[in-house]
Formats: sequence, C-alpha cells, structure tokens
Amino acid sequence: MKITDSVLRSFRVARTYRCNSEKVNCLDYSPNGESVISSSNDDCIVLYDMQEGKPSRTLFSKKYGVDLIRYTYGDSNTVVYTSNKLDDTIRYLSLTDNKYIRYFPGHSARVTALSMSPVDEMFISSSLDKTIRIWDLRTPDCQGLTNPLGRPICSFDPDGLIFAAGVESRAIKLYDLRAFDKGPFANFETRFNRVCDWTGLKFSNDGKQILIYTNGGGIRILNAFSGSVLHTFSGYNNSTGMALEACFTPDSQFVMIGSEDGRVHVWSTESGMKVAVLDGKHPGPINTLQFNPRFMTFASACTNMTFWLPCDEDL
Repeated sequence: MKITDSVLRSFRVARTYRCNSEKVNCLDYSPNGESVISSSNDDCIVLYDMQEGKPSRTLFSKKYGVDLIRYTYGDSNTVVYTSNKLDDTIRYLSLTDNKYIRYFPGHSARVTALSMSPVDEMFISSSLDKTIRIWDLRTPDCQGLTNPLGRPICSFDPDGLIFAAGVESRAIKLYDLRAFDKGPFANFETRFNRVCDWTGLKFSNDGKQILIYTNGGGIRILNAFSGSVLHTFSGYNNSTGMALEACFTPDSQFVMIGSEDGRVHVWSTESGMKVAVLDGKHPGPINTLQFNPRFMTFASACTNMTFWLPCDEDL
C-alpha cells in the first residue's frame, strides 16, 4: 500500500496501552519494524511486539532514569539510551539479559540528541555542554568531538556519511563524518518568526530534506543541499512550550507531529498543504511519535502508547 493523502486520513487508533504512570520521553522502532521500545519519566523501558501488537516486556532504569533511547544498527536486541538522573553517561544495554554492554562517558550536561548511523556501529550525541561527540559501539572511548559554538542538536543523514548540527536554534551546520575535525562544509542560517528553541533535527529518507522541530508552535523543512526553506508548518497546539517530536513518513512525502491536545497533524512535503488531523484521544500532549520503517503503522505517545492503522472502510 502506498502512503497517500487518503490513506493518512484513514488512520485510526488500533491499540492503546497504559504501561506508564508518567510521560513517555521517546520511542523508537527496530530497524526491521517488528518491535518498538519506549522510555518514560517513571524510569521504565517498555518493549512492544509489533507482530503481536502488545507489550512484551518492561525493564527498569531506576538508578539512572531514561530519556532518549535508540535501537542499535541492525539489531533489535540492543539499545543505547541517555539518562535524566545521576549523570550524563550514555548506556549500551542488552535487552535479552537486561545487562549493560558498555558505558560511554564524556558529556558533562544533558544529552539533547542521539542519532545512530544507518550503516554501521557509529553513533553521535549532542549535549548542553555544547559539544557533539562521535562514538563507536565497540569501544567506550569517544572517537571524535566537535564544538559547534553553541547549544547543539544533531542527526545523521540516511547514508551515514554526513551529520547535521542545529546550533543555538538559528543555524544548521553540515559535517563530513570522515573529516569532521576540519569543521562544517556547509552552514545555513534559518530563523523562525516566533521565539523558540529547536528541539530536534531529522533527515528525510531520500536525504533531500531536513526537518527542524521546536518547542514553539512551528516546524520547518529545509532543502538539505542549499538550506533554503521549503515549508514552515504551524496550526497545532503547543502553548506551554513542550518539546514535541515530529517525523517524516518513510517515503519522505509527509511530515507528522503530535500536539498539546492529543491530535496528530500531517502535511505534504511537496505541496505544503495540511492533509490530515487525526484524533488519538490522547489524554495529554503527544511528546513523541514515529512511523514504522517497514509497515503501514505509526505510534504516538503521551503517558499512553497508541498504535495506529489505516482503516479500509475509509479508503
């Protein structure tokens, strides 16, 4: 099934789970799309089986807390995650036996982004300590560090060859992973009309667009090569300045974001038109959402985790 305007408008809530007592901070699909993992403010890591459509296991990170979480390259049995208690070390966890494989110390302030290479064991992290660090899952030592001159967020491109840094909520700098120490090879300035902090960056799967999401009421898509603004989207509720995550659909044709009132808003990246507003009956703000990389479903979360499917009757 192809993702189209009408397919997106047909999405309905298939399942909702209440495994958490506090807000879900982050969710991530495994590379094969067969499982989802979530992290939450009540120190829980919940695994969901997509084939069964239900939670399969809950792990706890009581000592360190858990904020951002990502599956590792090509592996549905290991994750890396950041903490919101104790320290800012990144932890590499085996889900099969609930044991730490490795620690990645180095950051001295909260980690703001965690991005896995789509091609190998490398990953990058950005922090309020104003650094971006490059890591290899096979060794605890930092493989490289760059100071982008401001508070950064970061993301790998879909080929794993370059990464983008959003700096001080006003510029995007592009780095070649193999020559990052030479500094950025491109620098794009872009500012929103209203004052807001950038809270995340993502490349589209075709590598042609960069999505910026914020704690304000707007998100933006840039041309990944020229830095020109393609579209700025608004018209969703975020009056309290929450860091609401946005995402592309896997075909790069649409952008989605949750909102304060529990609805999901969807726009076309080509036309810039809003194509759907989906009501998931979320009791709180949708902090995080992600489209499945392999299957026609997506997940959104507040304190509840909700899975969506297209409804044939509406097509």
